[in-house]
Parts: sequence; structure tokens; C-alpha cells
Amino acid sequence: MRQIVLDTETTGIDPRQGHRIIEVACIEMVNRRLTGRHLHKYMHPERDIDEGAAKVHGITLEFLADKPKFADIVDELIDFISGAELIIHNAPFDIGFLNAEFARLDRVPIETLCNGVIDTLKMAREQNPGKRNSLDALCERHGIDNSGRTLHGALLDTELLADVYLAMTRGQNALMIEPDDGPVLSLTADGKPRVRKPLVVVRPSEAELADHDRVLAAIDKETKGGCLWLPKAPEDAPAA
Repeated sequence: MRQIVLDTETTGIDPRQGHRIIEVACIEMVNRRLTGRHLHKYMHPERDIDEGAAKVHGITLEFLADKPKFADIVDELIDFISGAELIIHNAPFDIGFLNAEFARLDRVPIETLCNGVIDTLKMAREQNPGKRNSLDALCERHGIDNSGRTLHGALLDTELLADVYLAMTRGQNALMIEPDDGPVLSLTADGKPRVRKPLVVVRPSEAELADHDRVLAAIDKETKGGCLWLPKAPEDAPAA
């Protein structure tokens, strides 16, 4: 399965008010493995950047002065994402901006180009109701190092989101992938390969194991010996 982790940075929060995309980043995964292929573009928005947005991502019009317009990179973006399943944190935000840019150029909506969209924010809210589910909070929850994230940046955020998504869905795909035998290569913010730290395995304490045994015993008693998680005693051997 080919998946693309995608993120954008923008001039503001609402494309209906004329706000534009100024950065887009995509990294490719095939069968839950990062391939090393990525697309990363800055764009001149042809308008001002809201002060609040600039405080989030730190991108200025001066920096974007010599960058291409969205129309100049749209074909490359479409080629990269077409046919893939998109993974986006707070997908309605990014999809809304991308579709607004596509509409300006008389292009079809992004949903018709891709094989579905996974919203990791929606997924996180379902898995962790009532908890914080920002990208930073999810990195902390799943033990992912985000110490380099002082400002939002599309390429770094896609790399972190790929790690978060794999951690959130690891159990769902255990029968489809090979076990991790060592650290997996991923991309740094500037596109260079790096070694990702392996996930930490926390072993249960003796007290937790004892509590677990007590719960299984209670289930076995309630079901009159029907607890599936308890090993069954071997049947008595027939008399000689």
C-alpha cells in the first residue's frame, strides 16, 4: 500500500478569506516503510501573511520573495500524491486549502486524485477521548522525540506524523508487516536520512503480573472454566 504523509503551512486559517498555502511537504510510505522519497516546496502566496500564522511557522514574505507560485508546482504535487492514501493531522484544514488552490487553477478536488484520506486527529480523539491530541501531545504519548520542533514546519511535521501514525496503528497491522529487527531510517527536516530510535518496550512489574493473574482467575470462575487466556491442564492420561 502506498501512503503519503502530508502537511501544509499557510498565510492564515481560512481559505475562504483568500488565505493561501506557502509550504507543502509530503513523504512516502510503502507497506508502512518510509521509502526516502519526499516532496517539499515553499511558495509565494501573492498576499500578506497574518501575524498569528507567522508566529506559528516563522515563514516571512521576505523569505518567500524568490519562491515559485502554487501554479508552478501543482503538477509535481499531483504526480507525487496521485493514487496514494493521504495521512494528514486535522485533514479538513489541509484538504480545504489544497482544494481552494486547485479550484483557482480549474483542477479537480484532491479527493478524486487520491485513494482516501486518514485524519490522524480524528483517529487520536477516538483513541484518547478527553485528552490533548495535538501533534506534540501525540509525540509525547508515543515516546517520539520532537525536541527539534520549536516552530511548525511542514517537512518536520510530516516526519513526526509518520512516526505517530505507525505507533497508533502498529497493532492493526501486526499480521501484515515484518517485525522490526532494528532502527528504521527516516528523514530529518532537511531531507537527510537518520536513524529513528526504537520503540521502548515496558515490561510489567511483578505486582502487575499478579493483578493480571487475579483478573483471569475471576473470569475463569465466572465462566465456569471458560477463560480462553488461561492454559488448560492436560487431560488425565488413560490407565495402562
